[in-house]
Amino acid sequence: MKLNERSLAFYATCDSPADNAGFLYKRGERHTAYHRRWFVLKGNMLFYFEERESREPVGVIVLEGCTVELCDSAEEFAFAIRFGGAKSRTYVLAAESQAAMESWVKSLSRASFDYMRLVVRELEKQLEEMRWGLAGGCGGCRGSPSSWKLKPSGLERSPERLPALPAVLPKENGCAVWNNVPGADQPPDTSGCGGHDSEGNPRPPPPPRRRASSSEAGSAGVAAAESPSTFNRLHEQYGREVARLRQDWLQRQRVPRP
Repeated sequence: MKLNERSLAFYATCDSPADNAGFLYKRGERHTAYHRRWFVLKGNMLFYFEERESREPVGVIVLEGCTVELCDSAEEFAFAIRFGGAKSRTYVLAAESQAAMESWVKSLSRASFDYMRLVVRELEKQLEEMRWGLAGGCGGCRGSPSSWKLKPSGLERSPERLPALPAVLPKENGCAVWNNVPGADQPPDTSGCGGHDSEGNPRPPPPPRRRASSSEAGSAGVAAAESPSTFNRLHEQYGREVARLRQDWLQRQRVPRP
């Protein structure tokens, strides 16, 4: 990799904010002695200087394709930056405290573009989930093509607007009719109630359904738009009426006939 020294020196000492900065002890490549250096982390580049006031860095470590892990060393609070490959160099650093070591390990582990790519993918996933939720809430929201793919349709888009189903589904020729709203499309018959019965004999064709009049269709639309609370209230009202009539009938049955 070719790097421009002037550009690196300017970037290392410019006023752009650093992701982390502080003194660390760096072990030499040829000698195992540790030297105190001033480190500055910007993006995926770790610069180190002789002193804090130095205007040019002594070196730079490009944090790509590496792992940051704790290691055993003569110095306390030591950690290593390891690169893949047999001939790659391992940088051994040591902090001045436990808190400083944890801060540097966390910052260096998140400095690579591979980590940023994972973060971007996770944020994109969360954004798509938010778009899916917004599309499901408003029914016909306009958005990007990605939101069009995730926008649910039909029953999944607005489940709260569906009319309450009856407790006992109506039947035609022994087959349950799931969609009993006038004007709605009937789903394909997959329950075995088609042209043949269980013994293989052909079934008679179902009678044609009676078309609802305009008044019936209007009343059905109003009933479909009613909330579940209205349905429950009507259910309780008619249930009490049926219970009262049944009680009266039972009392009449107990009275002996002349």
